[in-house]
Amino acid sequence: MTDADPVRLYRTVRLIRRFEERAVELVHGGQIVGGIHPYLGQEGIAAGVCAALGADDVIAGTHRGHGHVLARGADPARMLAELCGRVTGLNAGRGGSMHAADFSLGVLGANAIVGASGAIITGAVWAHRRRGRDTVGVSFFGDGAVNEGMLLEAFNLAALWRVPVLFVCENNGYATTMPVAGAVAGSITGRAAAFGVPAVQVDGQDPETVRVAAAAAVDRMRAGGGPELIEARTYRFDVHHTFEHAVRLDYRPPDEVTRGRARDPVRIQGERLSDVDRAAVDAEVEETLDEAVRFALASPQPDPADALAYLYASGMTARTGGG
Repeated sequence: MTDADPVRLYRTVRLIRRFEERAVELVHGGQIVGGIHPYLGQEGIAAGVCAALGADDVIAGTHRGHGHVLARGADPARMLAELCGRVTGLNAGRGGSMHAADFSLGVLGANAIVGASGAIITGAVWAHRRRGRDTVGVSFFGDGAVNEGMLLEAFNLAALWRVPVLFVCENNGYATTMPVAGAVAGSITGRAAAFGVPAVQVDGQDPETVRVAAAAAVDRMRAGGGPELIEARTYRFDVHHTFEHAVRLDYRPPDEVTRGRARDPVRIQGERLSDVDRAAVDAEVEETLDEAVRFALASPQPDPADALAYLYASGMTARTGGG
């Protein structure tokens, strides 16, 4: 089921890169209110992992989740409209940057609760398996999540019940501003090993390396294996959150940032293409995102009268307070 086409893999990393850059511009222009957590620099992980999945598989991401949603195939125009809080967004503008979802693609949502994706995906895949399906799930999380009890409990249950969940740690070296060395005793792969979960560490800046590792894990899990973990070593090119563009937090040495940005997943995958193919993809991505920006900004804002809609799955409308 894995998609090994280097052109399509490049298109995914390029799409995520330019989508995030456009989104940052819209934050600065005031069209996206509240800011975002840019995925810049980590594109190879989402692209590589999602290229290894089948149509019926499911994923859940993090507060830095735009890349996961796009890599799974979500419409960039509706995703951008969601960030702008417009009714044409993936979730009618209600999810925003940190809670975008598309159940039709198996995207069970980005998630602002650190480590929560592990529990969500373990439960969802367990339910699918109980129904006789061969669904595999992916839980994306950062290095800051590996000490969260919820994630460790998900490791435990997935291992006990042999739930085929691929736990993907996007280790960019920092939990917000806390260096991983100051927060994680032992190792990240060791966390999984303690529960008998096979774990590997890979170069998260190389989309093809990530794809190969994810495809091998998915094949084993789909054949009846239990959970596995990939620690993808990566580097966040931009800020933790766009508010840093204003406050200028100083926690990463400039030379470290320079070294980190030197291994660019877009460049690494792009070098596997001919100049003609790369230029064609770049032009197509720009056209797609030009239209996405037009669509998002032309879409209507939500009606304040509908503020209490979507609170109940049954469709029941909430009553306003009695005063």
